Order: sequence, then C-alpha cells, then structure tokens
Amino acid sequence: MSLAAETQIVARGPMPRRASAEKRAAARLAVTTEFLDPEAWDRLAATFDGVMQEQLYTYAETRWPAAKPEALLFRLGEEVVGGTLMMIQPLPLRLGSIAVCKWGPIFKDADRPDAKAIYSAMIDALTAEYAAKRKMMLSVLPRAATAKRNWQYELLEPRRFKRSATLLFPSRYIVNLRLSDDEQKASFHQKWRYHLNKAEKAGLTFERAEPERIGEFDALYQAMTDRKNFPDHSAYATIPALLNAEAPQLRPELFFVRHEGEVVGGAIIFKAGDTAVYLFGATNDRALPLRAGYFLHWQIIRWLRDNTPAKWYDLGGTDGFHGLHQFKKGMVGARGIISFVPPVANYAAYRLPMLLGTLAFEGREVLHHLQRRLDYALGGKARPDQQRPGASPEKTG
Repeated sequence: MSLAAETQIVARGPMPRRASAEKRAAARLAVTTEFLDPEAWDRLAATFDGVMQEQLYTYAETRWPAAKPEALLFRLGEEVVGGTLMMIQPLPLRLGSIAVCKWGPIFKDADRPDAKAIYSAMIDALTAEYAAKRKMMLSVLPRAATAKRNWQYELLEPRRFKRSATLLFPSRYIVNLRLSDDEQKASFHQKWRYHLNKAEKAGLTFERAEPERIGEFDALYQAMTDRKNFPDHSAYATIPALLNAEAPQLRPELFFVRHEGEVVGGAIIFKAGDTAVYLFGATNDRALPLRAGYFLHWQIIRWLRDNTPAKWYDLGGTDGFHGLHQFKKGMVGARGIISFVPPVANYAAYRLPMLLGTLAFEGREVLHHLQRRLDYALGGKARPDQQRPGASPEKTG
C-alpha cells in the first residue's frame, strides 16, 4: 500500500447547544487518516459496502480530468472503517481550490452499530485537513439514503456546513433486492406488474454478456439517444475504463434482452457494494410494444439478488421526464423507497475560501442553466415534463 502521509485526527471543538448527546459523543471519536495512491484506493474500496462509481479513481480520472484526485483511508485503531476519494478542483485564476467529496465518505461496513459516530469522525477529519489546515472550502454531497431520513446530511448541519446547490430533479428510485420473486412482484405497482406479465408472454430472452460485447450496447445507446432526442451530458465516456477495472467486482455488468434473435434492449449495471446502480440503458423501436424494459429490469433484479450481496438497486433519477418517473416509481413499488439526493453542503474555516468557493458554485450553476437552455433552443433537445418539487407546472424544466 502506497502511503503519502499519515495523521491522527481527534474530532474536537465546540458543538452547538442544539446538538444531541449522540452527536456530542460522535465528536469525541478519534480516527486516523492515511493518504493513498488513488489506484491503491480503488483496490481497497472494491471491498467497501459504500463503494460507488463516483468514488473510484478509475471513474474520476475520465469524468473530471481537471480535478486532482486524493484518496483517504480512515482507521479506528487498526481497523479500517471507511475512506473517500476527494477531488481537488482548482478555482479560476488559481485563487485557491475546492475539496469535493461526492457521495462520500463511504463505509467499509455500513451496518456497524457506531456508524453515525464513525461518519461524524470522518467528516471532522476532512474539515481538519482541508478547511482548517489547507484553507480550502470543503464540499460534501452524501448519497441518497435508503431510509426516510438522510442522517448523514443531518449530521453536517451542526458542524456549520451551509446548504448549497440542489439538483433540479433530486429523486432517486431504489428497489429492495432482498425479496423473493413473489414478494417482489407483489411490491410492484399494479400497472407495472400488468406490463411485466405481458412482457413475460412476448417471447423475450435475457442474457448476461461479456464486456467484449460493449460495441453492441454502444450502437443501441446511440440510436436511442438520437431517436428520443435526449440531451446527453452523462458519464458514458467512463464505461470503457470501468469495464477494465483491476478489481473484478468493480467492473459493471452488461445485460441484453432479445426477441426472435434480435437485441432489442440492454443495460449496464454497477454491482459492487451494498447498492447496485443502474448506469445506462437502451432500447430500439421494437422494445416498446414488447414491453422489453419491464422484462429487462425484472431479470436484472433477480440476477443481482442471486449473484451479489447488494441489498438495493438504485435506478437513478429521471432528468425531469415524467414517463421515466412513472416507470421507476412503479418498479420501486411498496417495498422500495423513493429517496432524494440532498443539497451540496459546504464548509470553510476561513471567510475568503468560503466566498470564492460559493462564487465558483454559483457560476457553475449559471453555466449549467445556459447549457440546458441552449440544448432546448439550438439543439432541439427534449424538454423535461416532470414537475419539480415545489415548482408550479409552468416553471418545470
């Protein structure tokens, strides 16, 4: 294991009076941090419950080439309890940097009874390193929770993190994988179950494919994107690197559905950790009347249940399209959960990094807004038709 540095961080400092006894206890926990080579981090993170593609160097070096990755491992005594991949994003004119922790820090064992205390200690270690020692703004975005409340986000508020950017459509649709076939079908909404029953009688077949067949999916994906005229600002370019990840469990799975010998649909699924993730899917013109999407996801759910330890299947969001909302909501059903990606939370120990970091975030949001408008006006891309939380219908999109 390549180590660049090792420090001991003891969570400390005054807590607001409103902080609970549990949060005060968490603030007294001590962890040690190790800075790892990012490639060594990927090998370790492959065994973590909380691993996801955004927390991998293999993904980040393609997705965010302008940022510098830093990998940290957290220990409680000799035991590894968590870690994170940080992205150090330089500010314009070299005025400083922002330390970005997207969907982290992550747990080695997410079910440990002291998880909240461990998470608090990891956050305190990050604030000590990046905000206090290196005088950066620290930006943390916890992942969507598989519970009614996002306790990770709630633990940031008493540490004086400030609410920042929020996704336009923050809903995440998460299926419970630990159900029998009968239980899962009973969980689906009635209309979703109706379409699945039709699909199962349509003569469709399901297959797991080797990575060498990614070219077939590429063609399907490009044709679908052109047909539906969706704006594509996705991380699709990261797929080749992920498929060649050193750790086998980090390589996404490729699935196809056929009808009369022809591939009519496919999906790429990230399967590591306690939550599998739907990365990309694609269908052709024949798929809709065959209801191939229902059949594909039903078979993926069963495959993940039987071949991985994952407890949940994260279907991602909707990008503001009501049809996707209806489809994913029906699949989540009664036993899954529709959760929300929380707002970005920012913290700085000094005023200037907070000011510069906030201005950078606001500028980025303006650019994203303009990009969306150009997609609609000049590119003729499809406009979102799903109502945003708290927005009136005429303001959607």
